[in-house]
Amino acid sequence: QVQLVESGGGLVQPGDSLRLSCAASGGTESTYMMAWFRQAPGKEREFVATMRWSDGGTYYAEPVAGRFTISGDNAKNSVYLQVVNLKPEDTAVYYCAARGRPRYTLPLRTFKHESNYDYWGPGTQVTVSS
Repeated sequence: QVQLVESGGGLVQPGDSLRLSCAASGGTESTYMMAWFRQAPGKEREFVATMRWSDGGTYYAEPVAGRFTISGDNAKNSVYLQVVNLKPEDTAVYYCAARGRPRYTLPLRTFKHESNYDYWGPGTQVTVSS
């Protein structure tokens, strides 16, 4: 059973930078792809970014492209989300998600739905406020 644990959230000011971490345990075969989602107050959970370990490929949601960077450390089986120039609208609970290798090779943009992922962390709160 894969377990994901996020960390690095907190209260920050607009314009600040932050790095979120997600540590995975329980089986690397089930973390072929890892992603970040977020859920703002009163809104549905939305896709942020995804990464595929095999080739390092990444894909971002359009609203965050350019400010968010997903990366990983294979040795630690951890994935990170670096965020710069934080805005109040980035306030949300950020979730890490993972899945095993898909049956077919598909474009990364395919994997932007909650249903694409089998494992989820409990989330870490990020609040952007002055």
